[in-house]
Amino acid sequence: MMEHEIDRELLEKIADMLGKPVGAFNIRKDSGCDGRQCTENIEITNKEDKPGIDIRIKAGTVGETCHIPVIITKSGINEMVYNDFFIGENCDVDIVAGCGIHNCGEQDSRHDGIHTFYVGKNSKVKYTEKHYGGGDGKGGRIMNPQTVVYLEEGATIQMDTTQIRGVDSTKRNTKIVCGPGAEAIVTERLLTHGDQIAESDMEIVLDGVDSKGRVISRSVAQDESNQVFYPRMVGNAACFGHVQCDSIIMGNAKIKSIPAITANCTEAQLVHEAAIGKIAGDQMLKLQTLGLTEEEAEECILKGFLA
Repeated sequence: MMEHEIDRELLEKIADMLGKPVGAFNIRKDSGCDGRQCTENIEITNKEDKPGIDIRIKAGTVGETCHIPVIITKSGINEMVYNDFFIGENCDVDIVAGCGIHNCGEQDSRHDGIHTFYVGKNSKVKYTEKHYGGGDGKGGRIMNPQTVVYLEEGATIQMDTTQIRGVDSTKRNTKIVCGPGAEAIVTERLLTHGDQIAESDMEIVLDGVDSKGRVISRSVAQDESNQVFYPRMVGNAACFGHVQCDSIIMGNAKIKSIPAITANCTEAQLVHEAAIGKIAGDQMLKLQTLGLTEEEAEECILKGFLA
């Protein structure tokens, strides 16, 4: 496990892993398992009918973390993985995923993953997912994640997704269904450059009374890259939902942001807002007067925006 410098670099970038993680983990490398560990409360097993794993977390599990990163270090890999999470009642756990592709070859390397969460009553889940591409090959680095979440009564998911750099093409699909008193908080951060393409299709369905949904999307598009965001909030009961999309556009990039809200109940309260613009000149000037070059000032602003 983690025998090579490339492996260590990818795992640090996408999962903040330095050495062997504490707690449960499953490391997938080049379409195989490169390491696994279960705990008394978290069991990880292979699926029998298709590629992927089942993660079962016992009711009442608190303070544990499960790492399930994916790394690809070879050119020409094309895989689809199915991971299902069964989280018992009254849990409070962290799940750290992410995918890193290091492609130094001529062929595309691609990872498609479908993560499905079944979150029990009154449980809290923090789910972190980072994507990163590296390597000097001409082959593409392609990632298409799909996440489906079902929240039972009083359950909460805090979902933080980040595309760091180097991903040539990504299509992200997310759907969260909230039961009574459940809450979904999604924070999405995205950086594209070169001629990269990124699409994000998201739907938060507020089915239960007093359910809540919040989406915060922040992105930066540089060079000739292209981004499309389509976040939707659907209120089917007395609920509250808020969608916010903010983007910085640079060079010859293109960004399309299409937030939508749908109320199917008179007691639903839904709000959406979107903004696309360039870096403010006064911000650049202020940082340059403090001694930063134009490039350093720009980098500082972008890091703060995506933090």
